[in-house]
This record gives sequence, structure tokens and C-alpha cells, in this order.
Amino acid sequence: LVDGVDAVADPNGVRRRIGLTGQYAAVEERLTARENMSYIGRLFHMTKAEAAARGDELLERFDLSDAADRVVNGFSGGMRRRLDIAMSLIARPSVLFLDEPTTGLDPRSRLAMWELIEELEADGTTVLLTTQYLDEADRLAERIIVIDHGLVIANGTSDELKDRIGGDRLRVSIAKIENQAAALATLRPICTGEVEVSVDGRTFTAPIHAGDRVVPGVIRALDDAGVDVLDVEVHRPTLDDVFLTLTGRTTSDENEEVPA
Repeated sequence: LVDGVDAVADPNGVRRRIGLTGQYAAVEERLTARENMSYIGRLFHMTKAEAAARGDELLERFDLSDAADRVVNGFSGGMRRRLDIAMSLIARPSVLFLDEPTTGLDPRSRLAMWELIEELEADGTTVLLTTQYLDEADRLAERIIVIDHGLVIANGTSDELKDRIGGDRLRVSIAKIENQAAALATLRPICTGEVEVSVDGRTFTAPIHAGDRVVPGVIRALDDAGVDVLDVEVHRPTLDDVFLTLTGRTTSDENEEVPA
């Protein structure tokens, strides 16, 4: 079901409800921005007047009015991407598919695209976004699906996925390697989630909840066990940490695969 419509029984009904922006901007470079908008509107069986009015409305919304009569061949990457999304919205879709919309954009254009996607969501458009930038998913998504080799391996909100690997991460460095067993035995009971304490020489990393409240008790427990502590720090995991834990590799190892 897409927006309540059976995609098998009524595929045309689904097409009328969706918009799509692919990984690469699908604009006609020989036309102007206004002509591109009109062209897509006519494909949706709008009258010339309807397509022109809707096109001008979207060009203004996407800050392209000043460039409306310029040939798209001279547009920057960010302008092409904005025009591409504007074209996908001309028929007022209730569901918009965005395939890596910020790939290749400079930081300023990327931030502008994030703000635009948030505006679309606020206006009631459901956005399904694929991305390899997990900070992007963290900021934009109400729900995140992690895909590994074509299979869904996790599904939830950002906080739910982070809690799945234990929420906060406690990293403890001890003074003496011979105290490794005692430190491990002390840290294991505080672990949460699906991940055990990891050990790298004299450094231990443990998944925990409510890190600020746990740290004082951990230090006291290690001291009682005769373990000298050199350093203790707590950090909230990122979605990159989640992906690494769930798949055993980082998103940079994915090459052309889309993780989330």
C-alpha cells in the first residue's frame, strides 16, 4: 500500500500520488527552468495555464524565480537539485521519494536541501529518503530503516537504534594490563543492549544508559576492585556507530550500496 492505495490493484492510482527525485537530477538541460516545469505539468495532463501557474509557484518557493528563464545547462548543482525536486512536486504528490538528494552538493547547498525537506514534511508530504550520510538520516528522519545487502536489519527511530546498541558508550582506560580481568568483571554488570564490553588492551568500552549517572558508581566499583583508572569518558553513539555495530563495517566501506 502506498498512501492507502494498493500498488498491484491500482498502479496508476499510486503513480498519481507519488513524486520521485532520483540520485541524479533529471532535468532537460536545453530548456529553461520554467519550460522544464511546464513540460512535467503537461505530462501530468495539466492545462497549459495550470502547469504555468503551478510551475511559477514552485519556482518561487525553491528560490528559482530569478533563474526561471535561464537555460538549465548553466545551473549549479544545487540549483539543478532544487529544480528537480520542484518538478517532482508539480502534481502535489502525497508521497515523495528522494534518492540521495544531497550527493555531490557543497555544505551550504546540503544544509539548504535539509531545510527544504523539513519544510516539505511540515507541509504534510511524506518523504522516503535514501542516503549514505547517516548524520542526514539522524537529523531528518522520524523512522530509519537500515539495509544491509538488500535485507532490512534494523527499523526504528534514531534513539531506538542507538539504544539497541546500548545507548551511551562508556570508555574506561586503566593503568595496568594485569588488572584487565578485574576491570572486565566490574564493567560487565552495567552493560545494556545487545553488545558486550569490548576490550582493547587497557581500554574498555561498555554500552550503558544514563551515562552521567553511571560514571561515579563505575569509578567507585573499579576502585573497590583494586583497579587504577587513568581516564573515563561517556559519549552518545552516532548512527555510524549503530551501522558499524550491526554490519561490522562503516558506511564508507559500502561504496555504491545505500545503508539507510
